[in-house]
Amino acid sequence: MIRNIRLLGAALGGLVGLTLAASARLFEQAPGAGLLLVAWVVAWVVVGFAILPYLTVVPAGWLIREIEQLSTAEFVTATAGLLIGLLMGLLLGLPLAAFPDPLGTWLPLGVSLFLGLGMLGLTVAKREDLLIAAEAIGIVRRPAPEGASTSSAGDPHIVVDTSAIIDGRIAEIVESGFIYGTLVVPKFVLDELQHIADSSDTLRRNRGRRGLEILAKMQKDSPTPIEIIDEPVPDIPEVDAKLVALARVRSKAILTNDYNLNRVAELQGVRVLNINSLANAVKPAVLPGEELRVRVIQEGKEAGQGVGFLDDGTMIVVEGGVRYIDKDLDVTVTRVLQTVAGRMIFAQPRLD
Repeated sequence: MIRNIRLLGAALGGLVGLTLAASARLFEQAPGAGLLLVAWVVAWVVVGFAILPYLTVVPAGWLIREIEQLSTAEFVTATAGLLIGLLMGLLLGLPLAAFPDPLGTWLPLGVSLFLGLGMLGLTVAKREDLLIAAEAIGIVRRPAPEGASTSSAGDPHIVVDTSAIIDGRIAEIVESGFIYGTLVVPKFVLDELQHIADSSDTLRRNRGRRGLEILAKMQKDSPTPIEIIDEPVPDIPEVDAKLVALARVRSKAILTNDYNLNRVAELQGVRVLNINSLANAVKPAVLPGEELRVRVIQEGKEAGQGVGFLDDGTMIVVEGGVRYIDKDLDVTVTRVLQTVAGRMIFAQPRLD
């Protein structure tokens, strides 16, 4: 291929040399005109032989390699941008063609070239945002990344955060059947779990080991499939940012217990399954005026208050309950306060 291109370049170079020499009459009056003409043509042959591949095959090969790296949807996006730019150039070029020559000839061509390449570059640079918008309205659908399981195609793939694993409640939630689909655990989450399990701090070490044990148990006995993936997320060092980026491409959903990750993921359009939110949602609703029986176990922050807990862990603050410590007490709910940490119930001893 290259050899044929070089031979064609040599022929074109010789033709160009002869044409220039004949049109400009370069060597008619010079002594030794024949030798000079031969040297001139040979020089053009060498130039054509040397540079034609770099003007044709090399740029074409580079362009083909770059296009092969684009997905079909990205290629369509770039082509659409080029067509839109050329259409804009055509519309603007019609009035510009009315200018006297040479402006009327070159301005429409220059504007079309500028807008076409400009829109091509813009759509390629913003292709991810354009593809997300196109996916949202159902125009295109990108294929699943390499290594994704095809046996559960169509099922939701939920990316799991480290905090959800070491929390421990994920195993019971999965066993209850409330999570449908496939739980995806990235390799960098496993690395973070191992780092926590190797910590010098006893509490962190125990939590990390418990997380690894829970994950191993879920892989064996869980009714929900667990998929461990080793999918690199280049140029993103933070684990939370990697999770959000992976979820945006793979699943659009994250299972976490981390408040900050919860907010960041929601801002980027990723659905968040928060275990704490689920726990608060399934707690029984308690209204002012209802009667409960609670065991007061300690003093409250304010003078005279006693504190107890329901079976689900909800704190009950009993006004005047300090004298009933270590006793079971019937109370009447006065108000319910929802906080970031959970729900608090304020009550008073029931008057018989």
